[in-house]
Amino acid sequence: MVLEHTDSAASAARETPAPGADVSLRGIRKTYGDVVAVGGVDLEIARGEFFTMLGPSGSGKTTTLRIIAGFERPDAGTVLLRGEDVTGRPPYARDVNTVFQDYALFPHLNVFQNVEYGLKVKGVKRAERGRRVEEALALVRLEGFGGRKPVQLSGGQRQRVALARAIVNRPQVLLLDEPLGALDLKLRQEMQIELKRIQQEVGITFVYVTHDQEEALTMSDRIAVFNHGRIEQVGRPADVYERPVSEFVAGFVGISNVLERDGRRVAIRPEKIQLLEGDAVEGESGVVREVVYAGAVTRYLVDLDDGGTLTALRQNLERSSADTHEEQGRRVRLAWRPEHAVVVDEATTKEERE
Repeated sequence: MVLEHTDSAASAARETPAPGADVSLRGIRKTYGDVVAVGGVDLEIARGEFFTMLGPSGSGKTTTLRIIAGFERPDAGTVLLRGEDVTGRPPYARDVNTVFQDYALFPHLNVFQNVEYGLKVKGVKRAERGRRVEEALALVRLEGFGGRKPVQLSGGQRQRVALARAIVNRPQVLLLDEPLGALDLKLRQEMQIELKRIQQEVGITFVYVTHDQEEALTMSDRIAVFNHGRIEQVGRPADVYERPVSEFVAGFVGISNVLERDGRRVAIRPEKIQLLEGDAVEGESGVVREVVYAGAVTRYLVDLDDGGTLTALRQNLERSSADTHEEQGRRVRLAWRPEHAVVVDEATTKEERE
């Protein structure tokens, strides 16, 4: 078996975007009693980038976002916006806006008034406020909704109002804290495409927090994967998915098999594995334990003769669910290209990070 070794997590976490960082975090640390919420985060987010902080609950991503916004003060480290140190500034003195999961709309105000509110606080004149509010509503495709109250809107429409209210002030950076979490799956997928479209049109730097790896892969220019208050990997979606630097990243970003061979642990994505027949084929042999029909694909769970279990996917191009019933217990061979077996030895990557 030929294995491909990725760059270390340390070098991946140091990867920097193009010159002109909108957000720079240097040595950010935050604790709550004995709990280390963020344990030394360094990060550069480029101007105009759609950047996602991805990780499970408690990984430190939301705390990091709140530190950028000014809602939390770090115990150590520096926050810079376009090179200016804002670590000690309150939220209202930072050129950032935040969109929350619960929308935080004023129920007694209509859509127009909700979007207009921030402009009124800033003292923008009425005619200019009206023009900018209409522009923001058009951008989120809510023309004609200005007179409605939030209670008269769907969840997706309320989310669009919250987004319009955030971008109407034209902030330098827009922070989004799991804004699609309350929406159903179909609407969430539609809003993923809309958010990316809006970000590209307005050109504002988006910093997005989510635990949903599909959202991160769909929308992001780059992703930072958080785990236990630290960043495991930073990179483009394809790089993070195809070349995970640790077993955690391989398992959290999508579905991955982890197999131990020759003293190393490697990750192989199920869709990279070919399910073959015949002993003459080079690869790992085993017995099909379980077959799951999932519409577009069928999932095979195979117990290997040399130990371990692998999941393989086969597209249902000309197959039907009836084909799956006779396949349990069948002997097969599994094969994959050498470059698709990525070394994710946890002991090695931890040493490299330190």
